[in-house]
Order: sequence, then C-alpha cells, then structure tokens
Amino acid sequence: MYLSQQDAAWAAETMEKIKKKIKPVTERSRGKIPYTTVDGVFDDRSGSQDISWWTNGFWGGMMWQLYALTGDELYRETAEELERKLDAVLMRADGLDHDNGFKWLPTAVADYRLTKNPESRNRALLAANNLAGRFNLAGNFIRAWNDWGEDDHRGWAIIDCMMNLPLLYWASEETKDPRFQQIAVAHANMAQQCFVREDGSVNHIVEFDPFTGERVRSYGGQGYETGSSWTRGQSWGLYGFVLSYIHTGDGHYLNTAKRIAHYFMANTPENGLIPVDFRQPAECAWEDSTAAAIASCGLIELSRHTEGRDSSLYRNAALKMLKALDASRCCWETEKDHLLERCTAAYHDKEHEIAIIYGDYYFIEAIWKIAGEDLFIW
Repeated sequence: MYLSQQDAAWAAETMEKIKKKIKPVTERSRGKIPYTTVDGVFDDRSGSQDISWWTNGFWGGMMWQLYALTGDELYRETAEELERKLDAVLMRADGLDHDNGFKWLPTAVADYRLTKNPESRNRALLAANNLAGRFNLAGNFIRAWNDWGEDDHRGWAIIDCMMNLPLLYWASEETKDPRFQQIAVAHANMAQQCFVREDGSVNHIVEFDPFTGERVRSYGGQGYETGSSWTRGQSWGLYGFVLSYIHTGDGHYLNTAKRIAHYFMANTPENGLIPVDFRQPAECAWEDSTAAAIASCGLIELSRHTEGRDSSLYRNAALKMLKALDASRCCWETEKDHLLERCTAAYHDKEHEIAIIYGDYYFIEAIWKIAGEDLFIW
C-alpha cells in the first residue's frame, strides 16, 4: 500500500504508542478475558458465567497481533492461556453460536497460522463444524443467536455473521472439504439479496420462516430503529464482504463491499468520528468508535484489492477515521487498560460511549494494516 512520507511516519509513531501502552496493560491483565473497563481497569469474562460471551476472542487477537510484530513471549503466553480457557465453551451447546468465528479466528486460527499447533487446529475445526451446523437449508442462512428464555430466534440472521464466515472459508482451505465454503457462500449470497439495500445501507436483523425460508421482516436491532443504519452493522458488512471476496475471488462480493463503503464514506461526518447510527435523531450525539475502527480495516482491504483512484479513496477514508481516533478517542495513559473510548454496543443500551475490547482490537489491526505489518486473522 502506498503511503505518503507523512502518513507512514504517523503510522509508525502510532504503532510505537500502541506497543508502549499495551505492554504494561498485558502484564497486569494476565488471566483475564476483558470486555470493558471499570474506572480504567479491565473486567474479566473468563468465569463460568461469562466464558461464552461473544467478544472473548478479541483480547487473544490483540495478543497475537502484538506477538507477530514483536516476538515478545508475554503476548504468546497470554494468548495461549485465553485459548485454553475457551475450551470450556466447546463443551456448552448454549455457548456455541453464530459468533464462533469471533471467538476462534483471533485465537485458535491465529495460533495455528503462526505455530501450526495441532490442538489449535482441532479447536478451530470443532468451532467451524458447529457453525456449519447452524445453516438453515430452507432460507440459505446461518442462524443467529440461540434462544434466551421465551425468545424465538430460529429464523433470525444478522449482518454480523459476515465476519464469522471466514472460519468456514478457513476450514475448507485447511481440510480441502468444500462443504464449509459452500455454506459460507450460500449465506453471503443471501446477505447480498436480503441485507444490503440499494443505497448501500444494511439491515441488522432479517427474520425468515425457519421452515419455508420465506423472508418475514427486518428489525432495527442494535441500531436506532427498523430501516435505520446502525454503523457497526455497516462496518461488519463492509469488511465481511471484502473478506468473502478475498477467500472466493467472486467480484460480486467486492462490488457489494464497495457499495457499502461508499454509503459509509458519504455519511462520515467531517470530523471523522462515527455516530452509533447514521440515521439517529439529529439531537443525539452518541458515537461508536468501534464502527470507525472496523470500517477502517475493511477500507484498507478494499484499498489493497483495488487500483488507482479507488484505492486512494478507500485508503484516505480509513486514514481520516484512524487519525481522528488517535487524536481524540484514544486513551494513551498507560495506567488505564482500555485504548479506544466512546464505544457503544447498541443504540438502545443503558450505557453508551464506554470502552469495548473489540474496538481496541480493530484499531490495532487497522494500524498494523496501514503499516503493512498485520497478521491476517480473518
């Protein structure tokens, strides 16, 4: 990727700031699987009640990105410890879901790519087989959440799952068995038709009749309302379709990613800071820094797989958001554990603009990508 001398210097400086920040954070967070911070200190989702939480792979992903860059054994040992803890999830039917990719791509698959550890391969294939087993033949979709209480999610699919498909692509590449990729492609084709709107905005949730496959309706989900534009959903779609293109070579996926990207770029505020929903009320100022970080990763990959003016356009859009995060939404104090600030999981949550671990992960991945130093995890 071409970078100006100024942008290359900024990326190198930001990498150094991240390394300086994360080393002491890792040393004092050994044994934890963090999600957010309380008074600047990471919480811990590694207990039996929370071990299945969908974000539990991202701290491991951060560790592998740092290890691949620095060779520091602290990061490898921390990642391996987390990976072993996730073995408990593989024995819990209610803890396995469409987010198997988020849990085992940044952990077991990353480990296997770097070390060829056979135990990591086994874990990732167990997770991939479970994910493939969630495929609904009638509607060509991978079912989203398990049921909670009286909730019925049998016919639900969500845009987030585009980011879990690489676990299936990896499984086909690793085993030479096409069925995993066939399921991923069927889901991606469905998502093109049922999730991505003409203007490049996306639905968060689409419900199908689980018996006939007929589309029932869409939901606003974690965005403002039905028909709105939840920005993290936009970023999942943008990055997810680029990844499906990388794994399959199907240009339709690249074009879909471009459509989502252009909608995202057209709605990005001048300051580069991303709201929770592009269609939230004007009086609402809530932000989601995670959407900016994830979208930046997708835009950088778009830049890598396009040429000329398009490549520059996507690269510069990513740089704009990443520089805005660096300047005003990153906590560089080594005494506090989190990196990104003003992250929001859902518009209608009680809490907004907190620290969230996947924001930190994708910011690091994006900076590593810009500098050409990233470990390909997805």
